[in-house]
Formats: sequence, structure tokens, C-alpha cells
Amino acid sequence: MAGRRGIERRSQSGRSRSGPLRGMRRLFVDTAGWMACADRNDVAHRKCTAVRDAELRVGRLLLTTDYVVDETLTLLRLRLGLRAAREWWERISGSPRLIVMSSDGEIREQALQWFFRYADKEFSFTDCTSFAVMKAEKIRDALTTDRHFEQAGFRMVP
Repeated sequence: MAGRRGIERRSQSGRSRSGPLRGMRRLFVDTAGWMACADRNDVAHRKCTAVRDAELRVGRLLLTTDYVVDETLTLLRLRLGLRAAREWWERISGSPRLIVMSSDGEIREQALQWFFRYADKEFSFTDCTSFAVMKAEKIRDALTTDRHFEQAGFRMVP
């Protein structure tokens, strides 16, 4: 698919193909954040889009997971149609400012620990993979409207 060149994939080792990115400022983007940006009818559309655009303008990288991409593509297809899902994918996959982390190995193990540790929370496994990546990558901020991130100790943006 044209545009795939922009995605940098990282494995559970935390190392990118093009070198370490630990010193660079990064914003985690959750499914709720992607959906708010993609759907003009979403109540958080303006706020999330403004935050995303402002963060990109100041040089921040966006980071997400393969599970979040899966969830977002599926929700876009169900809510807005296949064309909207395809357009979203082509737009993000062409971005040199996006890192998609794989939810495998160590990340999966950490996610399972999150998932089973908090019986009093309704965290999805996708949420837990996001938490594991954010913790491993030392990322505090998540572009999301999902309160689970706040419950897990991260900062919701906006």
C-alpha cells in the first residue's frame, strides 16, 4: 500500500530500526484519540485535532500500538465505512512522525500483568498493551478520551 513507508515499527525490545528515540518527545495516541480526530461528529473532535496538530507542530512524535491500529480501523469501518478506514490508514501510514509499536514479547507479558492485576477496573487488553508500551517508553501523556488511562496513572490529553 502506498504510504506505508512512513510507519516506523518497533518491537518489544524498544529499539527502532533507525536508532533510539528515547530522548525525543512523544505523545501516545489511543483509539479514542484517533477516532475523535477522524470523526468530525465526535464531541472531542476539535479538541483532539487541535492537540494533535499542536504537538506535531512543536516536533513531537506520535506513538501507538498495532492493537490500537487494529481497533481504530475496525471502529472506523463500522461507524464511518470502509472508505473512511482506508483514508485514515493512508493518512497515518504515510507519516514519518508516527511510530507503531508491536504488542509482542515483553510488552504482551507486561500487558497481561496489567490485565489480571486490576480486577476492580474494566481495562481492555488493548488498553493494557497501551499502558505497557507507555510505561516501557516512559510516556506520560495519551491523546484519548478514555478514562482508563487516567485510572492507570497516565495523563489524558486534552
